[in-house]
Order: sequence, then structure tokens, then C-alpha cells
Amino acid sequence: MSEQEIREQICDVCHKMWQLGWVAANDGNVSVKLEEDIYLTTPTGMSKSFITPEKLVKINGEGDILEALEGLKPSSEIKMHLRCYQERNDIGAVVHAHPPTATGFAVAHLDMDRYTMIESVLTIGSVPITPYATPSTYEVPEAIAPYLNEHDVLLLENHGALTVGTDVLTAYYRMETLELWAKISLTAHLLGGEKEISRENVDRLCSMRKQYNLTGRHPGFKRYRKEDK
Repeated sequence: MSEQEIREQICDVCHKMWQLGWVAANDGNVSVKLEEDIYLTTPTGMSKSFITPEKLVKINGEGDILEALEGLKPSSEIKMHLRCYQERNDIGAVVHAHPPTATGFAVAHLDMDRYTMIESVLTIGSVPITPYATPSTYEVPEAIAPYLNEHDVLLLENHGALTVGTDVLTAYYRMETLELWAKISLTAHLLGGEKEISRENVDRLCSMRKQYNLTGRHPGFKRYRKEDK
């Protein structure tokens, strides 16, 4: 894809998140890795509904501005994004938002480290909750780093959610899956509680990831091996 197409894709994702009510005011941020040590990110202090391609900020791996309209600066959470890219060379995009139901789990200090819905088992696996960290500080990248090696989706305690992917659409789709799963989980709680899929069927679903060309990290296998010990 050309850089202009990537810029437009980032804007599409921003607009969708705002329309879905996952971000309010200036919440949320999106970034994409263009090439080694060069990234595009949403600007700080701007509603995702107002983002247009030329308003995106180009930075290097240190967070220094390489290209931006006058007065625009990178997202205040850029430290978190850059840590994702530093930890894994397969990450090409990062999305952070506050989808209400999933964020409700984060505010309640409840992880989603379980296997209850076929689609979520296939695509994102279990979702942990990372320790509390003050936004815009180095506490955030330090809090998420231990989880990135095994997970593509994280709940941020009292904050929101973070997803990564090979490209921005993959990261966005993982956020969509997370929020739908959170809604279904909440409904299941009201109906008496979630029921996990059996170990055998989780293994079968995990083995199907390759045939569906699903990228990223998946915690399913390791979690169940730990339980076997």
C-alpha cells in the first residue's frame, strides 16, 4: 500500500471507533509502522471524528517528529505504541481505545483470560489485564511489556484496551472482536455465568488458526500446558 492509502485507512479506523462510541472527546490513538524506525500516529488533543490524512504525524522510533502540520504533535500515548514495536518485529499497527463493555471489565479489574466463544478463541485467545499505569508516562509501556510476547489484545487496568496487528485493519478487527466478546460475556454473567469450551475443542480451534492464515501471538496453547502440569 502507498503511504496515502495507509493514512486513509488509519482515518477510517478512527472514524469507525468514534461512531461506535469507543472513544469520546480526544480519547484513543492509532499508529502504523511505515518502515524501519518510521511511524504514522494520530495527533494528540484531537477527536478521532476530525482526523484527516494530512493531520497524521510522522515520527521516528524515539518519538521525534519527522513530518507534521504546524502545531500538531504525536499522541500522548506514543510511548506505549513504540514499546509494542520494540518488543515484536511482527507488529505493524497499534490501536488503543475505550470500548465501553471491555473497558468495564478493565475498570472492574476483571481479565478475560478464558475460552468461552469460538470466534474469540480463534482470533485473539485469552485477554489479560495489565497493572495500573498513569497515562502518557513510561509506566504504561513498562506495564504492558511483559504481556506482549504472548498476547495481541490487552485490557489496561482502569483505562481501556490495546490491540496490535500486522496492519491497522487487523488491529482494529481485534478490538471489534474484544468488544463483542465482552458484551456476550456480560450477558452470560447475567444468565448465570460463562461456560468454558473444553480443552480438546480449544486445541482443535487453535490448530485451525493456520488454515485461516491468522497472524499474531496466541496464548491458548501455553495456558493449557500450564494447567496440565
